[in-house]
Amino acid sequence: MRGRIVAAVAAVLALGLGATDARADRQPPAAPDRPAAAPQPQPDLVDLRPSGFERHTARPPTVGYDLTDPQVVATGLEVPWGLDFLPDGSALVAQRDQGTILRVRPGRPTRQVARLADVVAGGEAGLLGLAVSPTYRRDGLVYAAYTTAVDIRVVRFRLAATPVPQVLLSGIPRATFHDGGRIAFGPDGLLYVGVGDAGVSTRAQDLTSRNGKILRIRPDGGTPADNPFPGSPVYSYGHRNVQGLAWDRHGRLFATEFGQNTWDEVNRIVPGGNYGWPIVEGVAGDPRFRDPVVVWTPAQASPSGAAFARGTLHVAALRGTRLWTVPVDAAGEVGVPAAELVGTYGRLRTVEVAPDGALWVTTSNRDGRGTPAAGDDRILRFPLTHRQPPP
Repeated sequence: MRGRIVAAVAAVLALGLGATDARADRQPPAAPDRPAAAPQPQPDLVDLRPSGFERHTARPPTVGYDLTDPQVVATGLEVPWGLDFLPDGSALVAQRDQGTILRVRPGRPTRQVARLADVVAGGEAGLLGLAVSPTYRRDGLVYAAYTTAVDIRVVRFRLAATPVPQVLLSGIPRATFHDGGRIAFGPDGLLYVGVGDAGVSTRAQDLTSRNGKILRIRPDGGTPADNPFPGSPVYSYGHRNVQGLAWDRHGRLFATEFGQNTWDEVNRIVPGGNYGWPIVEGVAGDPRFRDPVVVWTPAQASPSGAAFARGTLHVAALRGTRLWTVPVDAAGEVGVPAAELVGTYGRLRTVEVAPDGALWVTTSNRDGRGTPAAGDDRILRFPLTHRQPPP
């Protein structure tokens, strides 16, 4: 039975407690990735945890989303990547290859509000993560992660046609692939930054390098005194290419990560944790490393953005062309993932929860690896629906 499941590439591993797009992006490539495969029927999900692990049966949330008829809030975008919300409920969206930031409001025209002049795109590089300051009403600051001609950097600025960025982090080696780039403010008010290994896997285990890490910095770019490695922005290490950061309602951080050829991961992040790359891909069972709480095959996932809503982790999948929903209970135990929107909208890059509770999802079909449909790339808004779970 086990061999038949593995041969069918139908294994999804859901563990209890405690990536970039397709195959060509899982080993430092010179050629672009292959396009997404045609949607296949969803395989049954199978629990392949080692014996001795209790099977978790986390219940689905009582509040979910109507995924059948989204509102299209923006069309004709070019590789929307980072997305965050302003206090008035409108969204700021980064276009990776153009280095531009758009303001998006449902029912209103999309408007360009800024362009970062030193963004240098190519492959997976460009203008990546965006984060709106938690104190935006007072300081008016927006944060961004992007690649220049020479490095990966994190900056902050006030919206203007041509902003004047204040550099918070710089000098991080960049590459055409594996730059990471997701940034987000945590419940502690600090900024977390996912940085890829930039194609040099040994950097992930080197604590003197900021590649292959999740970094944690103060809003002004300083290093928090309680970081796990004194004087260093490194919060966790041993990562290949983190592109999703999300906290559950209890303040636990989960991150999505692209593997190389075998397993993509969701990891529960702890301060100072070593997640194994390049020594480990997937579950090692080695006490030196933190095992992932979920793994998928690359064809099922290539996971990018992530967001928590109502006890469920939502993960946007690129090569997998689907939205994964992963139940997480109050104790942090992870249930069996379920796939939604399989093949419906193509490659999915980013997922965020709006101030009104709606789920916003961006497509990524114009990134050179997808097949654009009319209107791509799009931002889709899925409204809340109050539905009781089946008995």
